[in-house]
Amino acid sequence: MLYQLLTPLSRVFGPFNLFRYITFRAAMAGAVAIILTLTLGAPLIRLLKKLQLGQNIREEVPERHRQKAGTPTMGGVLMLLAAIIGIILFGDLNNQGVQLGLGVLIFLGLLGFWDDWTKVRGGRARGINKKTKLLFQLLIAAGVGAVLYFFPSEPGLKTKTNVLLFKNILIDFGSFYIPLVMLVIIGSSNAVNLSDGLDGLAAGLLAVALSGYAVLCYVSGHFKFAHYLNIQFLSGAGEMTVFCLALSGACLGFLWFNAYPAEIFMGDTGSLPLGGALGLAAVISKHELLLPIIGGVFVMEAGSVLVQVIVFHSTRGKRLFKMAPLHHHYELKGWAESKIVSRFMILAVLFAILALTTLKVR
Repeated sequence: MLYQLLTPLSRVFGPFNLFRYITFRAAMAGAVAIILTLTLGAPLIRLLKKLQLGQNIREEVPERHRQKAGTPTMGGVLMLLAAIIGIILFGDLNNQGVQLGLGVLIFLGLLGFWDDWTKVRGGRARGINKKTKLLFQLLIAAGVGAVLYFFPSEPGLKTKTNVLLFKNILIDFGSFYIPLVMLVIIGSSNAVNLSDGLDGLAAGLLAVALSGYAVLCYVSGHFKFAHYLNIQFLSGAGEMTVFCLALSGACLGFLWFNAYPAEIFMGDTGSLPLGGALGLAAVISKHELLLPIIGGVFVMEAGSVLVQVIVFHSTRGKRLFKMAPLHHHYELKGWAESKIVSRFMILAVLFAILALTTLKVR
């Protein structure tokens, strides 16, 4: 909003020219998101406690989680509010990626809120029916894919994506592009949701992954950098840097209250939309193939659940892990919660660095 309002006035007041630069607006969006979460966090926690919107703990989780029962949940409302305000203030609202991003945050946020509300007020620890949740995720992701396919901002590149490690080579998904978009957004959304099981884990991992995609979006939208790195130049992708850093800032601010011992949980209200937004950033930047690397810890978490189910059914009851997702496995091995989160964060940074180095390898 400020981009449209203040940039034309730069001829009258020179400092307004700063709003032309994506780097400045992205930094400001991230800073505003952090400040808003820090400012509104404590009042929201008090309100949630007053409304008795506390977390219900499922029976199958490790015993130490029992003491977390009643901790305020739905903290994702705070994260979304802070990020959306940052995006609206400093993003280019005419940009298709930003518009889709706001749509993903709002609609997946509403889905997550419905799920959390069902857990807290409906007395159902698992929330809404899994098939119902997946159906709405499919509809939202299909809508994003349809917009990108039928109304692309870059028609010549709409179904193409960059290939890892090789320069000047693209994959054209053609008519399979919409299913690809759906897979990336839904997969990312659910992987983040599965990782949200320890204090500070999902928020910290998201901050790292979104910061990594902020870099990828910026270089993809910068003609000279894209040409130098031999990746697709996407004129509108750079604006997603503002989007990603606003979300990353919201995650960092939320960590103030969500770090061990957590005073509030993000719930599905936060994990579903933020995971979907991460997937959207991968799609818009045309770096979908880097998502399993940048989000390597999320892949480990989701993969552990999938492997556990396969092994359990194929061996008639045996388990590869003590419990899935993977963070619960290490809990049952005796690792302290803070140690698991710290080590997973180290892995997340390592994965992000590894993903970014592939740009130069090309």
